[in-house]
Amino acid sequence: MNQPILCFGEILWDVLPNSKQPGGAPMNVAVHLRNFGMNAQLISRVGNDDLGRELLEFLREKHLPTAYVQLGATHLTGIAKANLTDRNEVVYKILQPVAWDYIQYDASLSSLYQKSILVYGSLAARSQTSRNTLHQLLDQVALRVFDVNLRAPHYNPLEVSYLLQKADILKINHNELEEIIGWFSSPLSEREAMTFLRDRFKLKSVCVTRGENGAILLNDEGFTEHPGFPVNVEDTIGSGDSFLAAFLYKTLQGETAAKTLEFACATGAYVATQRGATPSVSEPQLLNQIRQSSTRPAELI
Repeated sequence: MNQPILCFGEILWDVLPNSKQPGGAPMNVAVHLRNFGMNAQLISRVGNDDLGRELLEFLREKHLPTAYVQLGATHLTGIAKANLTDRNEVVYKILQPVAWDYIQYDASLSSLYQKSILVYGSLAARSQTSRNTLHQLLDQVALRVFDVNLRAPHYNPLEVSYLLQKADILKINHNELEEIIGWFSSPLSEREAMTFLRDRFKLKSVCVTRGENGAILLNDEGFTEHPGFPVNVEDTIGSGDSFLAAFLYKTLQGETAAKTLEFACATGAYVATQRGATPSVSEPQLLNQIRQSSTRPAELI
């Protein structure tokens, strides 16, 4: 498929206790989409500094084009300090302001925007410049995929609600689902909450990830659930981002909900066994993992 998939938002360094790794959800998604042969592009911004140049070199190594990664002279490249105390739930301290807070809108690319799919999250909307750029893009693209990615204290209910209103496809984790439902309603069951968000925001599909317990999808086929793949976790950095890339890959191929969830869960599980957010992974490798697993397949519920 040649339709451009524009991944908008942060690119940064995840600073770990003894090392640093390239990161940022939009970049991770874009790298994995490229692994699956998709026409992914990253719209972001780095500083004109050593860290920025290292990130650009990393993108080139991953065969991800850098044409839409802006180079800024006034703010440093982004950094997020990662706390890995809980291997299953990484906590970040994300510095502000940094280069990706100032992503500029490029009107000369309007013809590209109009035929593109946009993947976006809530973090890049924390600052006025990048938020304004995101709002302009949301009004132009063909399909909108909202990867919620709540990172305290960098979001507020008003902005997240606006981003939900613009979305066609929603990917959210179980903790985020519970928090967001609390803004609008008394507590609901998981399926009730998914139905509430779909109906309130006129979404085509809602996908909730559950960490080691797999994922559940609500779309025009109804509810489909996969229990996940048991693995030995190295770290969970980027696991959800790889899940989203795999989910989009299969969705855009027109695959069934069950096969889509199975493939996405296998991808997220594999990445959790590796160090870092963007290990190399191929479709044949993942399909082999699925064949060898004793996990029951995804099913309508």
